Amino acid sequence: MKLLLSLFLPKYPQTLVYMLQSTEYQAKPYLQWFWRTKDFSKVMYRRSLDKTKAAKLLLLAVTLGMLAQVLVGLAVLAVGYFGNKPALTFLALFIIVTYPIVWAYLLVFPLVLGRLAIINPRNRRLVKASGAIFANHTAIKIAVAGSYGKTSMKELLKTVLSEGKAVAATPANKNVAVSHADFARKLTGHEEVLIIEYGEGAPGDVARFAQVTQPNIGIITGLAPAHLDNYPSLQAAGEDIFSLAEYVGDAKTYVNSDSEAAQAFIKPTYNSYNYKTVLDWKIKDIKIDFTGTSFVMEKAKHSFRLKSGLLGAHQVGPLALVAALAHQLGLTKDQIETGVAKTKAFEHRMQPRSLRGAWILDDSYNGNIDGMKAGLKLLQALHGKRKIYVTPGLVDQGVETKSVHLELGRAIAAARPDRVVLMQNSATDYIKAGLEEGNYDGDLQIEPKPLEFYSNLEHILAAGDVIMLQNDWTDNYN
Repeated sequence: MKLLLSLFLPKYPQTLVYMLQSTEYQAKPYLQWFWRTKDFSKVMYRRSLDKTKAAKLLLLAVTLGMLAQVLVGLAVLAVGYFGNKPALTFLALFIIVTYPIVWAYLLVFPLVLGRLAIINPRNRRLVKASGAIFANHTAIKIAVAGSYGKTSMKELLKTVLSEGKAVAATPANKNVAVSHADFARKLTGHEEVLIIEYGEGAPGDVARFAQVTQPNIGIITGLAPAHLDNYPSLQAAGEDIFSLAEYVGDAKTYVNSDSEAAQAFIKPTYNSYNYKTVLDWKIKDIKIDFTGTSFVMEKAKHSFRLKSGLLGAHQVGPLALVAALAHQLGLTKDQIETGVAKTKAFEHRMQPRSLRGAWILDDSYNGNIDGMKAGLKLLQALHGKRKIYVTPGLVDQGVETKSVHLELGRAIAAARPDRVVLMQNSATDYIKAGLEEGNYDGDLQIEPKPLEFYSNLEHILAAGDVIMLQNDWTDNYN
């Protein structure tokens, strides 16, 4: 009954557009979400519709279309009723009552048709053309792959290497074939270093990206359960990511050995980096506070004293690798130290901000268990009058969903925050079970209204508090 009634609520058209927008205008995930929804009145409770120009036009079209269908149905009903034609009456009722379903599907029809007839052929042409651009470009090409930390690594490389080289990098988190093609079209040919982020969406993606972009150096930032809705297992995801090494060669492959899941894939012939050492550089004197992370790197007669705005010991390995590569590429000590000093927390990635004497650590773009555990270690290490940990859990964990969330619960318990706030969803019970296994004895709150909770943070915190917000859970996940 709730499902039936929710189809005819005034905000139903807005709900459909919101669902399409939240799935990035992709037909398959939108329809999957539509099919499993049991009550459309409860869809928009984490966020609201971002009223972009496209969203407004879609909302207007859907609303007018639904209204037109109902008016047509009423006209047919009038003809059937006054003309004593029962068949038309039944047809009219069918037209009227089916408009919510009809327009849910009509909404994606132009997207599917446009993708098949226009977008896909255009993208194939662009990708093919970009292969020639990358092949002919004389720059050093660095590919960055992994389950997590790709965008951060790319931005660190760009910031530091730009102190001494002409550098271009793929923008934001644009990391698929057509994004690489768009990036290639904008190159001038005078760049000395190209940094290309690789996304992993399905088996074979990384190998295909490498064949087109032709990198000289490959960096693998780590492996963890992520995007497993499209991979049969973590093993399959690892094989895809580590196929980058097959292209660039073992001697030009750099792997984050702090990543537990990556250990099974790391060969002795790879170059590993971590918070202790990288490329024969030794790391010491690590210091972390709310202003950032500092450490010293030493090798033979060389020494770097580095200070970054990034937070956490897990940032040391990536920063050290960037410094070591910069040194290999000929940057001076001053250029490297200056470049690292310019690095700072990226938006929603362990980003600190002060609020009325309290500290908020916004790590809401974190989407993997290694990153969650690193954040918990940071929370444990920082000084705070009261420590609060907030998370909905992790999405896209596939067959690893239960084990990952049990592990997360145990990690939270080990960090011993004073208060844990879990956003109610399908992973909550697994995290609770992990907390119980870890004998957590602090305050546990299950929050059914995430948007309301986040909107009222200032009323929850007091001076001296430290609150960590890890990961986000969009409405298209249960």
